[in-house]
Amino acid sequence: MNLPRPIVNLQAARRRAGMTSSMPGVPSPCISVCEMDEAMSGCKGCFRTLDEISIWSRASDETKLQIWQRIEARQR
Repeated sequence: MNLPRPIVNLQAARRRAGMTSSMPGVPSPCISVCEMDEAMSGCKGCFRTLDEISIWSRASDETKLQIWQRIEARQR
């Protein structure tokens, strides 16, 4: 079964940032739609939880990729 493609996804964020998959670094999922959803305890724009938002700037690339996996899973 094909799952729907998440609206907020790593591939699109890399394109927005002008990055290719071979470039180092992990782009932010922020799409400047910062509205909190109390039911999910996170952002309606980027689908990150408050904890994920708060650690993003100091997280390792590995942690950021794990967050991206959770973001994409939340949209399915």
